[in-house]
Amino acid sequence: MRTGTILLTGATGYLGSKLLHALLKDGYSMIVLKRSFSDTFRIHDVLTHVLTHDVDNQELESLFENHNIETIIHCATDYGRKVVDPMQVIEANLLLPVRLLELARKHKVRHFINTDTILDKRMGHYSLSKHQFCDWLHSYKNYMLCTNVVLGHFYGSGDDATKFVSLISEKLLSNAPYIELTEGAQLRNFIHVDDVVDAFLRIVTHRTTHTDSFEEYHVCGEENISIKNLVLLMQELSGNVTTELRFGAIPYRDNEVMTYNIDTTALQKLGWKASYSLAEGLKKMIAEDSSRIK
Repeated sequence: MRTGTILLTGATGYLGSKLLHALLKDGYSMIVLKRSFSDTFRIHDVLTHVLTHDVDNQELESLFENHNIETIIHCATDYGRKVVDPMQVIEANLLLPVRLLELARKHKVRHFINTDTILDKRMGHYSLSKHQFCDWLHSYKNYMLCTNVVLGHFYGSGDDATKFVSLISEKLLSNAPYIELTEGAQLRNFIHVDDVVDAFLRIVTHRTTHTDSFEEYHVCGEENISIKNLVLLMQELSGNVTTELRFGAIPYRDNEVMTYNIDTTALQKLGWKASYSLAEGLKKMIAEDSSRIK
């Protein structure tokens, strides 16, 4: 068992659940922060091995008073897809982590790791709230090591079907008659979830000479790809020859950003390298999705 305890938010989600399993396997003592009504199906097999704390009906400070929390990993997020009210998005993406930051300062937590997005803040409430918290995180760098992890679009089998890559995989494997898309010229970056988890593990174990500083890592694939080429690649890998891809049927979103700048240099210095190329990762995902559907 490693020394110190990790407090993890978002453990019932897709990325958080995979990270929880990996951290437990590595011998970390884990506290899972969730809501009383959270669906725990992704982590039901390890619930007896972690301490859970319901943030909506239990006060937070007792966790820090009763446990030696060394690291906080904030993976909880609200994409704002299911609600119009931005307050729910702000609560998950800004207010909760700010409360955790202040408690971390008060109780001398060593390391706060935040999960950020590569999306431009102009894309909506979700990306705006994520960028706003990054500013808060930076303001606490004199109290603890603050790490901002900027994620490309991660994908993998079993993720929420509302995610773009999962949705396309599902439609292709079910031989949907057609898929309506934008022109698909926008460039995006995609990374397999296993490579994201590996990056987090390296960041958690990384020790710097200064405990009061700010670090940022981009966890992304080797290069950007257009949405059109991504979908065409997925169609080829799935063996689908019947679904009509209707590029241009949907207009671009307001404030659509056509490309992103990525730089994985800092992460590579920790010894990280993506295990899967985009084609390899998509092939793995599609094969696993196909097995689940059957």
